[in-house]
Amino acid sequence: MTSSIDCLLFDLDGTLADTAPDLAHALNLTLAHFGRQPLPFEKIRPVVSHGGIALIRRGFDIQPEDEGFEERRLYLLDVYLQNICRHTRLFPGMEQVLDTLRKKDIPWGIVTNKPAWLTDPLMDALPMPYSTEVIISGDTCEHNKPHPQPLLCASERLKTPPPRCLYVGDAQRDIEAGKAAGMATACALFGYIQEQDHPEDWQADFTLEQPQDLLALL
Repeated sequence: MTSSIDCLLFDLDGTLADTAPDLAHALNLTLAHFGRQPLPFEKIRPVVSHGGIALIRRGFDIQPEDEGFEERRLYLLDVYLQNICRHTRLFPGMEQVLDTLRKKDIPWGIVTNKPAWLTDPLMDALPMPYSTEVIISGDTCEHNKPHPQPLLCASERLKTPPPRCLYVGDAQRDIEAGKAAGMATACALFGYIQEQDHPEDWQADFTLEQPQDLLALL
C-alpha cells in the first residue's frame, strides 16, 4: 500500500497545525466575558478538533438547544478570528514532512471542517515553508466530513485517484471520511484525542505517534 501513495491530504486542526493554544485562548476570553472562570489548557485541548460547539459545551456545560448557547458560540468565533494565529504553528516535525513531499514532488492538500472564513485567514497567517495546492474547507462542498465528498473534491483537484491518496486526521470522522472516499487513512495520535476516544477501533490503515512517522510511508 505504501508504494502507491501519490498524494497526501491533511486535516487542519490537530493534524497539520497545533491550533489548540489560540482556540483555548478564545474560549477563556469568552468564559471571562460571560462571567465564568477560565479552564486549564489540558481540559480544552482534547475537544479542539470538534469546533466551536464542542468548545462551548466544554466551557459552559450547556447544549446547542440551551438558551445562550449560540450567543456564546458566535462570541467565541469572533474572538478566535481576531486572534487566529497568535501561537498556532505546524506540529513539530511537520515541516520536515512537507519538505520531503516537495523534494519527492508529491502533491498535498488540506481538507478541514473549519469554515473558509476561518480557514483562509489562518492559512494566510500561519508560518508555512511551502504552500499547499488545494484547501477544502467545511463549506467548500455541500457536505463535510465524515461525508467523503470533500476528500473526493480534493483528489479531483489534485488529479490523483482516491486509492492513491492518503488522508491523515486526528478524529474518527476523518478516518470514516477517508475510508468512504476509498483512500488510505492515517490516525494522528499526536493530535486532539479525547479520553473517551478509541483510535484503535477506527481501523485506520496507519497510526502516527509523530508527524515524522509519515516519512516511512513515502
